[in-house]
Order: sequence, then C-alpha cells, then structure tokens
Amino acid sequence: MRSEVMKKYENLKKQQLIDILVSMAVSETPSIGTPSEVYSRLIKCIPLEDFFFNEHFFSITLNGAHQVVDVHAITKGLVNRTLVHPREVFRPVILDNATAIVIAHNHPSGNLEPSMEDKDITMRLRQAGDILGIKVLDHLIFSPNGYHSMLENEEF
Repeated sequence: MRSEVMKKYENLKKQQLIDILVSMAVSETPSIGTPSEVYSRLIKCIPLEDFFFNEHFFSITLNGAHQVVDVHAITKGLVNRTLVHPREVFRPVILDNATAIVIAHNHPSGNLEPSMEDKDITMRLRQAGDILGIKVLDHLIFSPNGYHSMLENEEF
C-alpha cells in the first residue's frame, strides 16, 4: 500500500514539474506585436549570399496569445518568383495547432512593392485561413534594406 502511495506521489511530482516547465517555456516565447518584430525575426532566416538569388516564402505560426510557435520556410523559388499553394502554407500551421499566421517573402530585386501575384496569393491565403479558422494577420515583403507590410499599408 505504501509503495502505491509513493508511486502516485512521484507521478504527481513529475506532472507538476512538466506543468511548470511548459509554463516557463510559454512565458519565454516571444510574441509578435508589430511588422518590424516580424522583419527582425525573418531577416535572419535567409543567408545574405542567397538573399539576392532566390525568393523564399515563410509562415510564422502563432498561438492564441500571438506568441511565436515556429517559423516555417514554405518554398524556395527562382530569382523573381516562387510557387505558393494554400495546402503547403497551412500544413505546418495545422500541425503547430496555431490560431494565426503571418506570411512573408523576400524580393531578391530589393523592390518592396507587392506585385499583383503577391496581392492575389494574399487574398487566396486569407480566404483559405477563413475557412480553416486561422487568421492571416499580415503579409510582409522584405529585403536587407527594409520591409513592406500589407497590414501597415492598408492593403489588407
């Protein structure tokens, strides 16, 4: 009987420790509050020597408190385009159990203005997100010299 009580106590202690560690990890997870915070995180994701040769498309998955769950490189394309499909974008979002995302890609040319294709894929991803119950918060286009936020520029 005593050993059963000890086992229950040890299991309880283990579960409390797990709960404490999870709580600490969540509290240390940075949240995304502004497009400049997104830019600061993403600019480190592409090696500078690769920045000007290929478009890279990313999603940043966020939990309900808009804390970063993960940053996912979705596709790597050519110098002036990359293929993006909602299925590929939302797969890691669903696996991360995220409630929102920020999407972003670089323009190797350095031109930060969104192209018609950029606007079209943004609309498609927002529609797909609405169906899935996952909010697309912003779409950033970035280069080493800065970024363009569709949210900040009221293109959302």
